[in-house]
Amino acid sequence: MAEDPFSGLFLLLWIFMIFFYPRMALMQIVWKLEESVKNLEDMSRKSRKIVLSHISGKPSEKARNAVDRMVEFFAVEPVSLDPYGLVPKLEQIVNAEEEKIKYTVEEITPGMDAEKRANILMGVAGAMSVNQIAKIVKHFLVTIKKTKNIQLAMILQMQLPMVERIAKAMFKGTEYLAAGQPVGDSIGPLIAAKMIVNAKPKRTDHDIVTAGVNYRGKKLIVMKASGPGGRLGRLGRATEDIIKSHKITRIITIDAAAKLEGEKTGSVAEGVGVAMGGIGVERAQIENVALRNRIAMDNIVVKMSQEEAITAMPSAVKHSVHNVMEAFDRLLERTKKGGHVLVIGVGNTSGVGNSAKDLKTTLETIDKNARKEEAEKRKRREESRKFWHRVFGNGEEEE
Repeated sequence: MAEDPFSGLFLLLWIFMIFFYPRMALMQIVWKLEESVKNLEDMSRKSRKIVLSHISGKPSEKARNAVDRMVEFFAVEPVSLDPYGLVPKLEQIVNAEEEKIKYTVEEITPGMDAEKRANILMGVAGAMSVNQIAKIVKHFLVTIKKTKNIQLAMILQMQLPMVERIAKAMFKGTEYLAAGQPVGDSIGPLIAAKMIVNAKPKRTDHDIVTAGVNYRGKKLIVMKASGPGGRLGRLGRATEDIIKSHKITRIITIDAAAKLEGEKTGSVAEGVGVAMGGIGVERAQIENVALRNRIAMDNIVVKMSQEEAITAMPSAVKHSVHNVMEAFDRLLERTKKGGHVLVIGVGNTSGVGNSAKDLKTTLETIDKNARKEEAEKRKRREESRKFWHRVFGNGEEEE
């Protein structure tokens, strides 16, 4: 019986695939990673240019070198082997980092308005994040090319869509923050400013403004980071100072919160505890002072994605203000008369002034940016539709 002439060919092909397929797959993954690293590094360079463009139309060599130094700046976290006293150590490191970058910004922007400097500071923070992502992905790419480790390559390839999504959001966020425009995370300060109404806010030493307000028969002290420059403020220390000088019966924090996939942007939820992101220094300070003084802690959060929190505030988030105020009214009903309720608008106050009279421009900017974002989404959908029409259609553009 004659042998099948294809059996030998199939055997050779099988042996070839056993030895060479992993290498071919690795080459394909590396090619994809190289393209991604190139795009990430390009975003890093552009983010620096965005910051420089807000410093000067023709930035000097000194300014360019300073921005390059700032995006490479890092902070070493304190030793955590003995957790006792860790929060003060973290606070010292965070404050030192902020002061260092603030000093560098002031050095290269002599005579610039303090609010614009605050925006540049936030823009630098965004550029630092984009640069760090690009460096980490490149590190793993070079390691994969050196070791020919296909397992590591596959892990990085699977994580890449999420990494690129975060990097693109940080890049867009750099543009909005450096320009001092409202982002999703500004919803807490925006509601605080709305509650201050036309009262004259008092600025403290912690980049914070506070104002006493009478609301529905209750005495409120409303607190937010000082705007309209991009600031977070030292809410923990400011809270400690207020509790020393006022009888506080309840603390209510209002903040943005990361939504789960499937949840609606702008949906509102109520909870207990301190709603506040970051590494936890500010939250720990508020929790400790509330525990010592037996103060109830409630929170109201507005849901949004991580991208929406650091890019232009969506219309759905802006329209959540009414629902937040309804939730706030329900919390006040459970608060006994006597003493003050401390309301903290948590978040980046970029583009948000310090009272309701300052919000007209803010709301107009939010609507303008929302229309711009929606137009870009429609454009991307149309480009995608045309692409798939060319692939599966007759290959011709529709008239």
